[in-house]
Amino acid sequence: FVTGCLSERYRPDLEKEIPNVDQYFGTTELPQLLKALGADYKHELLGERLTTTPKNYAYLKISEGCDRPCSFCAIPLMRGKNVSQTIEKLVKVDEAWIPNEYGSALYLRPTLVGTESFLGVRPSNNYLFFIISSPVGTYYSEGIAPVKIWIEENSVRAAPGGLGAVKAGANYAASLEASTLAKKKGFAQVLWLDARERNQIEEVGTMNVFFAIGDEVITPQLDGTILAGATRDCVIQLLKDWNIKVTERKITLDELRLASENGQLKEVFGTGTAAVISSVGNLANEKYNIIINDGKIGTLTEKLLSEISAIQYGTKEDKHSWVKVVN
Repeated sequence: FVTGCLSERYRPDLEKEIPNVDQYFGTTELPQLLKALGADYKHELLGERLTTTPKNYAYLKISEGCDRPCSFCAIPLMRGKNVSQTIEKLVKVDEAWIPNEYGSALYLRPTLVGTESFLGVRPSNNYLFFIISSPVGTYYSEGIAPVKIWIEENSVRAAPGGLGAVKAGANYAASLEASTLAKKKGFAQVLWLDARERNQIEEVGTMNVFFAIGDEVITPQLDGTILAGATRDCVIQLLKDWNIKVTERKITLDELRLASENGQLKEVFGTGTAAVISSVGNLANEKYNIIINDGKIGTLTEKLLSEISAIQYGTKEDKHSWVKVVN
């Protein structure tokens, strides 16, 4: 993501224009400040922050994101540093497209496709690397309101030894039919279970998933079928910073249902680059109907969303080097 942020170097000038301007450097009131100053200040006051929501973490995840799919799909490795430099140059070119509204960002998606004119089954000898760049708002139409998720017990999105942990197009292709059917039933996305037993929980939609059960937060361990999301890393680190017990382990649908029946299931949320944090209020299918927190967004979910967003927008200290300042 690229987000607009208030640059400290403009504080002296702002103090002359706006009374009590300090309040805008410690909160998320940037849109109100820009509105007060007028549109002419837009490019003078905004710095650009490249966030891949920990070394520099942004560059580390970009490098990992290049290496994993290239290795798995027998594609020549790209240098993560070159990709990062390309992204920075693109951000500067597309500066005018960076939205200022809180909750919005310029979404970047590096993409690599084979382009060799050849009919057969083998790795391509020629590739095209490009970056999709687009302003985006809230990922789900529900905004931050909890979403309804369909528990999928027939289709699977990944199997052991397959592409489940790889950011490849085929990873998503297997999910489209089930997610389309879920949406026709009034659900935002699908809760994916394992390919062997259809009981171990893996992901929710295209996101990693977390469960607050009792005094513990649980997320499925990375076992080769789950994408290692950057936002997942950030959430785990924040929970540790806050001395909240967080565990990466296998968790089953049976355990989840039992926790719900016993009143121990407090919150469920997904994490991802686009949605950041998405609250889940209902997990259901023909056999089950699990209501979480009376269908309302949980306190921890809301706190995590607020904290990560504040770090992305530069209104809170980035203690773990998650953000790369581009300009």
